Amino acid sequence: MSKLLTRRGLLKTGAIGSAGLAMPTIFTSAAHAFTNAPTGGSVTLGFNVPQSGPYADEGADELRAFQLAVEHLNGDGDGGMLQTFSSKVLEGNGILGKKVEYVTGDTQTKSDAARASAKSMIEKDGAIMISGGSSSGVAVAVQGLCQEAGVIFMSGLTHSNDTTGKDKKANGFRHFFNAYMSGAALAPVLAKNYGTDRKAYHLTADYTWGWTQEESIKAATEALGWTTVNTVRTPLAATDFSSYITPILQTDADVLILNHYGGNMVNSLTQAVQFGLRDKVVNGKQFEIVVPLYSRLMARGAGENVKGIYGSTNWHWSLQDEGTKAFVKSFGTKYGFPPSQAAHTCYVQTLLYADAVARAKSFNPCDVGAALEGYEFDGLGNGKTLYRAADHQCFKDVLVVRGKENPQSEFDLLEVVEVTPVDQVTYAPDHPMFAGGSLGACNPGA
Repeated sequence: MSKLLTRRGLLKTGAIGSAGLAMPTIFTSAAHAFTNAPTGGSVTLGFNVPQSGPYADEGADELRAFQLAVEHLNGDGDGGMLQTFSSKVLEGNGILGKKVEYVTGDTQTKSDAARASAKSMIEKDGAIMISGGSSSGVAVAVQGLCQEAGVIFMSGLTHSNDTTGKDKKANGFRHFFNAYMSGAALAPVLAKNYGTDRKAYHLTADYTWGWTQEESIKAATEALGWTTVNTVRTPLAATDFSSYITPILQTDADVLILNHYGGNMVNSLTQAVQFGLRDKVVNGKQFEIVVPLYSRLMARGAGENVKGIYGSTNWHWSLQDEGTKAFVKSFGTKYGFPPSQAAHTCYVQTLLYADAVARAKSFNPCDVGAALEGYEFDGLGNGKTLYRAADHQCFKDVLVVRGKENPQSEFDLLEVVEVTPVDQVTYAPDHPMFAGGSLGACNPGA
């Protein structure tokens, strides 16, 4: 079946069409044919972020990071983490000497909208790689599209186990950590600080991320002695959580676990505090709230309500490794404030894609994928990292954080209380929480 692709308005076809049109020379050899092969002096990347919807704050920071990464790849600015990256093949002259250009789309935090914008960037703008997204539902949808289209998907902020579990694809790669890792890192800290005899009530965003986050934190805490009182699903579009919080008061739960992210978490946490949950004593214990997946942007939105509340995060700007310091300096100089974890992972994914192309000496997605599989690197924050070949999931240290009691600035809202070593969050590729999917074969497309 032919694919019609365009790059800057030029129509291309990947097969002999019904009108008998001959293929462009670039696509005549099946061994070398691939979608949107760059033919001029530039290469186009597609950045698909939520510019509207409940995760719009994350999307805005992702876009800032993408723009900074493009600057650094093209030799502008101070170079950021190109200076600290363990790989030294990127020289600030674009990618394989081609200037990096980019187009953007708005996922609206909706899977259908995200697929449509990614499809447009691939077919109309000639994007050869797609990145971004702050929702796992979006990531899974766009990853599937990229697999079908034959382009690489370097996922942005996606935390569902399914992204590199049952919905994993050969053309997709994830640098961000996942829900299992959050549970494995966070549960021991919760048990140490709150005890092993706890009763938890879950409010969970009703989509793939929420489901797997609930499953992961529930399994990890129950393994340490906690019991689960109830699990309640909430719509992703919800803004008022009062009707979900009121029933908690009628139970013997002494911990509320908010499997919410972005604006959902800001609203649900704020309302839970307003309902007096943190002032309650239940079962002779102080009532506690846990936010399994945290971000600086969420902490800012929730204000003082985050004080003392535990969670996990993929990365934090206060880390003192050389890569983090270089990135924070570059980002802060350009934008006037420190980057979020969403910004960090999107910046890193852009550099990792460019690095893989340079090491492979090819834009062919299958060559790029082979260069990423089993790749070990350092210098991009979080310490030594592995892109596991079996599922295209990155493995690195995970941070457990807590809302600061006495922040020194509007950005100094979270403190890292534990750096969980990678061995503690590593699992087998066939772990039951990740079963049911297959990477399949890389698709070069055209």
